[in-house]
Amino acid sequence: MRAAVTEGVGSIALLDRADAPAPGPGEVVLAPEAVGICGSDYHFFLGELSEAAGGSRFPRVQGHEVAGRITALGPGCRAELELGQRVAVWPLQACGECYPCRVGRPNACDNFQLIGIHLDGGLQQQLHTGQDQVFPIRAENPAVAAMAEPLSIAVRAVRRAQLRAGERAVVLGAGPIGQCICLVARERGAELLVVDLQDSRLALSASMGADTLVWTGAETVVAAARDWAGPDGPPVVFDATGAPAAVRAMVEIVASAGRAVQVGMSNENVSLRIGSLTEKELDLLGVSCCGAEEFAQAVALVQRSQPTLERMISHEFSLERAPEALEFAIRNPTKVMKVVIRAA
Repeated sequence: MRAAVTEGVGSIALLDRADAPAPGPGEVVLAPEAVGICGSDYHFFLGELSEAAGGSRFPRVQGHEVAGRITALGPGCRAELELGQRVAVWPLQACGECYPCRVGRPNACDNFQLIGIHLDGGLQQQLHTGQDQVFPIRAENPAVAAMAEPLSIAVRAVRRAQLRAGERAVVLGAGPIGQCICLVARERGAELLVVDLQDSRLALSASMGADTLVWTGAETVVAAARDWAGPDGPPVVFDATGAPAAVRAMVEIVASAGRAVQVGMSNENVSLRIGSLTEKELDLLGVSCCGAEEFAQAVALVQRSQPTLERMISHEFSLERAPEALEFAIRNPTKVMKVVIRAA
């Protein structure tokens, strides 16, 4: 089979590899159809992924946002799984033994394995994995089906925030994760203000019913966001950028006793005035991967929101053009929303 293999920092090649082995008990083989590329893929490719996030271990077939069709089923797989069925892949595998796993938060497992990071992912013609990782999905477009994974991060973020109908929340960053947070929050009945550097990205948020604001500087955005929310400020603010200026703005914007939710990843350091945390008595919440229940919720939301999710897909490439796709996405951040590689 053909596979796009990241061989080292900044190096990816199309190679012939052995076909996937026959599935054993409780295992499946998929033919990946569509694979989304995200910021963590960029960090892996560039050797920038922290050890806590999985590191960059080569060679590796990347791709953790995967939709495909089942081509083989091992014995003992659950009855709902069928040959030829389209599925979305939940990429997280937890150890079940560490502290997060013991307290019911396996999505934050200290020893997790992620398909496309620790294990070979979707940028190949066959993917061998466990039955627990696949969720049947009714989506006509496999590229939309692959959006279940980024949407699952938004489901987790909104759940961590305990966002309620009628509450006002600010989302900093209108990339794919920010747009997915907007979608989940709006469906929950929250009022949203989405902020981004690029005015062109905000049109999609507006179409989901969010108010929008162009980032023109931290001080201006903080004042405008607090004015939008009312005299107390917004009870919830999400940062979907990982940019230090936005993280600081999140802490300044959020209301006292509010929830500041960090979703965007980066290796940057952020300086904060410690008094902002104590004076406001903030809940400062981080978001990692999602659990199985949240992934199932994301799959259901994909099925209800296909036209909106289709608008997030800005570029598509074939598997043979995977090296070009990854480099294009990294070099053109202002042009790209979601790059999808069609593996079939």
